[in-house]
Amino acid sequence: MKIERVQSRIVSVPADEPLAGGPAGHGPPRDFVCVSVATKDGLEGIGVTFFGAALTRALKEAVDALGALIVGDDPRHTEAVADKLRTAGGTGTAGPGGIFTLALSAIDTALWDIKGKAANLPVASLLGGRRTKVPAYASGALMRTFPLNHLAKAAETLVKNGYTQMKTQAALLGDTTPQQEVERIRVVRQAIGPDVALMCDVNQRWTVDQAISIGRLFEEFHLAWLEDVTAADDFAGLARVARQLDMPVTGGEYVYGIVPFRHMLEARSVDIAMIDLFRVGGITQWTKVAGMAEAFNVPVVSHLIPEIHVHLIAAIPNGRVVEYMPWTMRLFEDPPVPVRGEMTVPTGPGLGLRFSAEIRRRFAAAE
Repeated sequence: MKIERVQSRIVSVPADEPLAGGPAGHGPPRDFVCVSVATKDGLEGIGVTFFGAALTRALKEAVDALGALIVGDDPRHTEAVADKLRTAGGTGTAGPGGIFTLALSAIDTALWDIKGKAANLPVASLLGGRRTKVPAYASGALMRTFPLNHLAKAAETLVKNGYTQMKTQAALLGDTTPQQEVERIRVVRQAIGPDVALMCDVNQRWTVDQAISIGRLFEEFHLAWLEDVTAADDFAGLARVARQLDMPVTGGEYVYGIVPFRHMLEARSVDIAMIDLFRVGGITQWTKVAGMAEAFNVPVVSHLIPEIHVHLIAAIPNGRVVEYMPWTMRLFEDPPVPVRGEMTVPTGPGLGLRFSAEIRRRFAAAE
């Protein structure tokens, strides 16, 4: 089996909030780089990557440049392809982070899609097939930019829609006080009741001391975790927070490649590891981090692209929950969605996904 061509397209999707009817004007459209890898045997694998800023076109060019290097290679040899691209991409001098890793991730994901199709098995089965269903939590409906009155209504809507887990945000924009931060958590907890799991994301916006002092104020609300409390590479600072708080501390979505996860786990910086498929370097690297976390007795959760992460969380013994943030939902035809707070792994071969008809037309037009 040989790779015949690699194509990519930039696809924009609205930055809306469909889970609980968030306020209009939530932000500019989100641009994704969609990737198609075709084999001479007629199989196609698909992948997606995301930069989220002005360098999206540069990311597409990186995908195209790396893709051109693997024409003629066997798509089933994911480690060999990754090694080849790391050498060609100059990671020995540029490091594993940034655009190279984001580009590699999309290609690697597409190769795993082909591997599953060649074996006539879902990717989850290739990786271990531990479960066919996994819990999912609602994400993106309780943002820090939303007004407080909407927050309560949105939280109630999520519960009515069957979610038993959801995430809000702290570290408000502009001048804020610990009391204002606590009030938002109190409002959400009051709206959802004591039995719904509530997570909270800080997005690296606090100092270590703020994370400890405000985090202690949050503990009466029994959060399932406090996420990315300070700079993602401050492993010692994260470890201080994790030691000082009774609630679990989560982190990892901002981490590129696998080596920083070793430093994070060795420092006991997090109680739960969050792995971002795009930034870690694709499915091949994602599973290595998950195994590393298992060795440290640390559970794993996902970040973004739930349509693919459902396979990964379902396959591993320490997979806890999928983040359901529906940013990528419109990229696919009939994607898996949560039902009563649970996602079912697609049963089709590979990822069990197909790009939307419009995206398929855009790829076909260039052939």
